[in-house]
Amino acid sequence: MPFISRQEPFTCEHCGAKVDPLEHGSCRNHCPRCLWSKHVDVNPGDRGAECQGLMEPVEVEHKSGEYIILHRCRSCGFEKRNKSAKDDDFDAILRLSI
Repeated sequence: MPFISRQEPFTCEHCGAKVDPLEHGSCRNHCPRCLWSKHVDVNPGDRGAECQGLMEPVEVEHKSGEYIILHRCRSCGFEKRNKSAKDDDFDAILRLSI
């Protein structure tokens, strides 16, 4: 399944932050303030997931100069790794790494 680019604003269902799309690069897939996501895709951008559960950031790894966040769905247990964005709250990333 091909990647479908979606540059959409959203309101974080975990912390209530209003989240704007990224200006450059990849598509935003989590809140930059609390790092939570939502299980909306089967394949990137398709909005085909029926679950719609909140995805908790459960760990972070540093790889090739980037921070990769592991999200786990609180409803079904699905796991997905996502790159952090330049405007993510770095303190939240550090707390997750402890």
